[in-house]
Amino acid sequence: MSTAAELKKLILRRPALTLAVAESLTGGQVQAAITSVAGASEYFLGGVTAYTLEQKVKLLGVNRAHAKSVDCVSQRVAVEMAAGAIRLFGADLAVATTGYAEPAPKKKVRTPHAWWALCHRHRSGTAMVLSGLVEVPGANRVTVQARVAEAVLTELVQYLREVRGA
Repeated sequence: MSTAAELKKLILRRPALTLAVAESLTGGQVQAAITSVAGASEYFLGGVTAYTLEQKVKLLGVNRAHAKSVDCVSQRVAVEMAAGAIRLFGADLAVATTGYAEPAPKKKVRTPHAWWALCHRHRSGTAMVLSGLVEVPGANRVTVQARVAEAVLTELVQYLREVRGA
């Protein structure tokens, strides 16, 4: 079973949950993987690829000063993007990605990497936030994007297995 197919199975367990996505580095690949499984419209509300600082701030409510100071790449930015996707779409869950798909010597980035975040807004009003870093040394841009997209979906499935008792 693919990661996206397992996601569908877990997210639709009662009570069913809804999902939104905020992407930067992965450029829509997380959304594409989710919607590659028939029936995604039962839980996937939508997503946004916010590639620039301006769009991260405008659409997702990312803190401009912090994001600018880290070139939009930090754990905090990823968490703010996921929380912003929950607000934007009214979802129960959201995942986000932001990072560098290739080395950027002028920015002292030697290894392609990305921060991901998962936010779960419980119906009780509480929220759960998880996040992590994926490093992909030596990989090309396309491989980095694919690995980060798969990593965030894997983390989402693992989280749902835990909270759903699967």
